Amino acid sequence: MPKRLYRSSLDKQLGGVCGGLAEYLAVDPSLVRIAAILLLFVGGTGFLAYLVAWLVIPLDSQ
Repeated sequence: MPKRLYRSSLDKQLGGVCGGLAEYLAVDPSLVRIAAILLLFVGGTGFLAYLVAWLVIPLDSQ
């Protein structure tokens, strides 16, 4: 069964995007959150990318 990207319903701070991405990439969620914060301050595109991901990525069914 192929891996699918979902927003996490268990490991979420705001919308579960970083938690779901961390599960998909098999990395620590803190690293993904730090990267998201860095993207927010570098050019401001991180906020827009997070909102788009929040709307597009489905919530897992757990």
